[in-house]
Amino acid sequence: MIEVRLFKDANLKGATFIEGFPGVGLVGPMAISYMVEKLEMEYVGYIQSNQFPPIISVHDNVPMPPVRIYYSERSKLVTIFAEFAIPLELTYEMAEIVYRFIKDQKLSKIISIGGVPVQLSTGKQLQGFAIASTPALVKEAQTAGLKPVGDGVSTGIGALIITKAAFEGTVPDINVLVPVDPGIIDPKYAELAIKNINKLLKLNIDTTALEKEAKEVEAKLREIIEKNRQTHESYKRAIEGAGTSSGPPVYA
Repeated sequence: MIEVRLFKDANLKGATFIEGFPGVGLVGPMAISYMVEKLEMEYVGYIQSNQFPPIISVHDNVPMPPVRIYYSERSKLVTIFAEFAIPLELTYEMAEIVYRFIKDQKLSKIISIGGVPVQLSTGKQLQGFAIASTPALVKEAQTAGLKPVGDGVSTGIGALIITKAAFEGTVPDINVLVPVDPGIIDPKYAELAIKNINKLLKLNIDTTALEKEAKEVEAKLREIIEKNRQTHESYKRAIEGAGTSSGPPVYA
C-alpha cells in the first residue's frame, strides 16, 4: 500500500505539480533537487509504503523519508523528490496514487521530467522533447522550445500519469523529455530541463551553479541506490534465512 502524507498545512490548490522520479540519466532528480534549493521550497510531506526498500535518508543530521513532497507558495509549485528508483512492480500503483493526489489537491498543471536514451552527436546542441495531453499544450511546449513527439513511446510514472490526464482531460500535463547518453550522467541534461520549465512557467531559475550541485546530487543518489541494493540483498537473505513466509515482503 502506498500513502501520501502531508504533515504541514499548505494550501496547494492551483499550484503546478512537477515530478521527476529517477530514471535514465537521473535528469528528474538532478533538476528537482536544484529547483527545491533555488526556490527555497518547503518540505511539507512524503510518500510511504511497506513495499519500499527499508531505507531512510539523512540530511543535515535529520532522518527523512526518501520520497518527499516540497512546496513553494511564492512560486506556486509542488514537487516530489525521490532518492531511489520506484520498483517496477509498484509503478502503476504509484502513478495512480500521485494522480489522485494531484486531483484531490486541485493542482492546476502537471509537468514530468525524464530522459530519453539516444545516440548524441558531439558538439550538437541539445533540444528537449515534449509529450502533451492536449493540442493547446503542444503549442505551449513548442513556444518553450520543446519539440513535440508526434510518434513514439514513453515509459515510467510520468507516462502513466499523462495517459490518465489525456483520457480524463481534467488536469493539463506536459512530459519534458531530455535526450541523454544512457552511459553518462551530465548536469547539462538537468540544465536543459530547467530552462524549458523556466519558459513553460515563466520562472527565472538561475542555472549557473547547476553543474557543481547536480554532480553532488548525482553522487548522493548513486550512494543511496547502492545502499538500497546492498540493503535489499541483506534483507532478502535475512528473510530467507528465517525460513518463514509470514514476515515482511521481499523486494524483487
